[in-house]
Amino acid sequence: MDHAFDVRKRELERECIVPSGMFADVLNRLERFIQPFLESFVRYTQCDHATTVVSGLCSDLQRKNAESIAYHFGLDRKTIQHFIGESKWDDAPLRIEMANQIADQLGAEDGVLIFDPSAFPKSGNESVGVKRQWCGRLGKIDNCQVAVFLAYASGKGHALVDGDLYLPKEWIKDKKRMKKSGVPKHKQKYRTRAQMCLELLKLHSERLPHQWITGDDEMGQPAEFRRELRSLNERYLLAVPKNTSVADLELPPPEYDGFGRPPVRPCVRIEKWTAAQPDASWEQIDVRDGEKGPLIVEVLKGHVETSKRSVGGTAEETCVVIRYRDRDKAIAKQDYYLSNAPYSTSAAEFARAAKAEHRIEECFDRGKGEAGMADYEVRGWVGWQHHQTLSMLASWFLNVETRRSEKKSASDDVQPSSQLDRLRPASGVTMRFTPRRQASRPASSAKKSARTPIPLETP
Repeated sequence: MDHAFDVRKRELERECIVPSGMFADVLNRLERFIQPFLESFVRYTQCDHATTVVSGLCSDLQRKNAESIAYHFGLDRKTIQHFIGESKWDDAPLRIEMANQIADQLGAEDGVLIFDPSAFPKSGNESVGVKRQWCGRLGKIDNCQVAVFLAYASGKGHALVDGDLYLPKEWIKDKKRMKKSGVPKHKQKYRTRAQMCLELLKLHSERLPHQWITGDDEMGQPAEFRRELRSLNERYLLAVPKNTSVADLELPPPEYDGFGRPPVRPCVRIEKWTAAQPDASWEQIDVRDGEKGPLIVEVLKGHVETSKRSVGGTAEETCVVIRYRDRDKAIAKQDYYLSNAPYSTSAAEFARAAKAEHRIEECFDRGKGEAGMADYEVRGWVGWQHHQTLSMLASWFLNVETRRSEKKSASDDVQPSSQLDRLRPASGVTMRFTPRRQASRPASSAKKSARTPIPLETP
């Protein structure tokens, strides 16, 4: 036993040895990676600063704000702070280039576009868009900024694509406050978060191949948002609150007695409709089969009518419920969705789209935990947008490196240029990469399980 332990210990120690020059190779790949993004800058100093900031966001710094990054590289903090917070450079071309790369490397015909708001807790009232509102990160109403983000998921991976800052109505009405924060004129009209999602969709839908639009219950609750997606011929699976009203179209309508208006099917809360369905209506689907073992979910679908109180009138949709059981076979969680996909769509396909929707949380974990997405110390509109753009670039680079380590991509994907050759390589920076985390879900026993796992991503 002792001999076997020593042998295994030596094997593990050999696996932990970092090859000579490994981090130098990473830094060289980072410079090649960032080259296409530097073409929109007009000055070489801006190229230098962009490379420095992205390198710092990929490093192991505890706080990845402009000041920490500047000191890490031995630079004047005001130089980096000005570059991020006030310098006049357009970040839109950088986001478009990143979206094009995501389409090239992760694009697939069965891809999924995911919309989700994310909050950034803040103190004080000077930061653009800050207000007491629901903060998911804290799990309560608190002072924070909220942004709407778009992510992309396919069988090849998942990544953040773009995002925009939400401005509450009280900010829109205060023109002096808006001017002080540097909000551009074309952003000074109030937009709901659903409208912001539609703007991001129109910007990226053609470049990112996809079959589904997904989002959390804040996206699925507005009937107007779902109606807009139907008008754009987009197929969606959007989460909705459990108190959403639906009318079961599979039930016969009440009999008409000949007086007054014909009766209509009664509406019930979606959770009540779910509880009334027989056990035989649920189908078990295997959504994971990897090192953590299978994960069986139960899927229920129904043909329903919704939006009776909506200005746009009623709509026929497919109601989808996905539930998870714990080890004791008790129901641990139930998620409710509405979709415009045909009722004949398989339960496995609905489960695949729902599984993809949760990938954006992993993108936020990487962005905020590894790429400094929430570590900014800027108050104005320009600074917020610049920081988010550079953070998403850093997160995308970590994504590329992670897939490289998993041997999903063996190429550098970008080529050096003469412009990049003028830049000095960043020195003294420690890179940090972590493997993609798998979402943990409770398992359940299977009755009629689809044994082929949902092919969204290989665990």
